[in-house]
Amino acid sequence: MKITFKSSLLLAAACPFLFASCATPSNTGDTYSKYEAGRAQSVKEGRITSIQNVKIEGGTTAGTLIGAGAGAVAGHNIGSGSTANTLGAIGGGLLGSAIGSNVQQRAGSKAGLNIVVKLDDGGSISVVQEVSQHEHFRVGDRVKVLSNGNKTRVSR
Repeated sequence: MKITFKSSLLLAAACPFLFASCATPSNTGDTYSKYEAGRAQSVKEGRITSIQNVKIEGGTTAGTLIGAGAGAVAGHNIGSGSTANTLGAIGGGLLGSAIGSNVQQRAGSKAGLNIVVKLDDGGSISVVQEVSQHEHFRVGDRVKVLSNGNKTRVSR
């Protein structure tokens, strides 16, 4: 495999995007983004009737794109001649996108809870959120369901 300065530079430039894509925002009930601070939320109260452990899958887009780019660069450097380089780039891009997607999904997956709450004002609501080290829920707990129109969370 022939690694050129140009391909090394491209791979090095892609690394920060891969690491940045792994830093996903928290989806716990006790963590807020800076965009949520100072915004009103509706609050409903109720009692937990069911809790189920779930897995929240990570994203795949950034890993797929970075893997495809890195694979195409590496594949292009295999073989000699324009046809071999083109086929190597296509094959490397396909393989790299599959590997990058898988790595991103595994790295971004988190433990979650599907919490079902019977609301005091009638009806029930189900909310999936990331497990928090600071909040622990049990069936029968009184909780608040907070919603700002875009995001809903269960909190104590």
